[in-house]
Amino acid sequence: MRAIFTGGSEMNLLEIKNVKKYFPVQKGFLNQLFTRDKTFVKAIDDVSFDIKKGEVLGLAGESGSGKTTMGRLCVRLIDPTEGEIIFDGEDIAQLKGAEMRSIRRRLQFTFQDPSSSLNPRLSVGDAIADALRFQNIGTPDERKERTEQVLERVGLSPSSAFYDRKPHQLSGGQKQRVVFGRAIILNPDFIVTDEPVAMVDVSIKAQLLELMLDLQKELNLTYLFISHDLATARHVCDRIAIMYLGKLIEIGDKNQIYEEPLHPYTEGLISAIPVPDPKVKHAEKIPRGEIPSPINPPSGCRFHPRCPKVFDRCPVEEPNLQELDNGRFVACHLYSN
Repeated sequence: MRAIFTGGSEMNLLEIKNVKKYFPVQKGFLNQLFTRDKTFVKAIDDVSFDIKKGEVLGLAGESGSGKTTMGRLCVRLIDPTEGEIIFDGEDIAQLKGAEMRSIRRRLQFTFQDPSSSLNPRLSVGDAIADALRFQNIGTPDERKERTEQVLERVGLSPSSAFYDRKPHQLSGGQKQRVVFGRAIILNPDFIVTDEPVAMVDVSIKAQLLELMLDLQKELNLTYLFISHDLATARHVCDRIAIMYLGKLIEIGDKNQIYEEPLHPYTEGLISAIPVPDPKVKHAEKIPRGEIPSPINPPSGCRFHPRCPKVFDRCPVEEPNLQELDNGRFVACHLYSN
C-alpha cells in the first residue's frame, strides 16, 4: 500500500508509512509441544496516513478495530513490527535510548481512564511535575511554579487547593484535567488523546472538549483524537479516519465523511448516531454481528461478512486504499476502477 499524504512533507508533522503491529499469541504447553507455527494478533496491518501540523485528526471505529494500538504506535509507546513513523522528518521507529528520550517531550498520550493512569500514591502536583523531573528540567522550585501554572491553565484553580490532593480526592472531570495538565507540562507538539471524554458526564464533556481546543490554539498543538463517538468527533476534528480490524478503510474531511460516507462500514457508523426524530430509521445500515478476530481475519475485504453491499469480488480480493478526489480515500470495491 502506498503512503497517503495530503501535501508536501513540510505540511506534515506525522507520517505513518505501511505500519504493521503483530502481537504473538501465547499458546498452552501442549500446543507448543505439538506445533511450531506461530500465531499473531494482527492489530495493525499495513496502515498509512499523515497528520498535518496544527490539525485534529479523528480516528474512529468499533472496539477492537486497532485505534488505541495505532495511537500508541504514533508516539512510540510500543514498537512497530514493520513500517516507518516519521515525526517532523525523522523516523522515530528507529530511535533508541537517549535519542528517543529527548524527542519524547514533544510527544504525549492521554489514556482513556484517568483513574488508572494516575499513581494513587502521588499528589496531583507531583504527578504533573514528574515529567519535568524525568527530563531534568528546572530546579524543584521552578518545577513547582510551572506545575501551579499548568494547574491554573487546565481549570484546577486555585492551584494551591489541588496541588497536594491525591487522585481519589478528585472527580472524574478533575482527573481528566490533571491528565491534560500532565500532557502539556513539557510543551509538546503532538498529543494522542484516547477517548478523552468517555469517562465523564455530558455536561463535563463539553467543558473538556472546549479546554482541549483552547489548548490547541494557545500552544499550537496537533492532535490524534481517538473516539468511538462520531458525533463528538465531528465537533473537534478537521479530518476523520475510519479503521476496521486493523485496516484504514476511509479518510477525508469531516464534512465529507458525515454528509456522504462512502464505505458501507462508515455509512453504518454514521447511521448509528442517535437522531432526535422517531421517523428516521437507519437500523438496516448498522453492521450485523460482531467484529471478527484479528488473529484470523476474513479473506478479501475484512468487512465483507458484515457488509450489506457485499458481492462476489469482496471475499476473494482485498481492496486497496485509493484516492477518489483531493484528500478523499476509501478502500472498497464499490469504487474500484
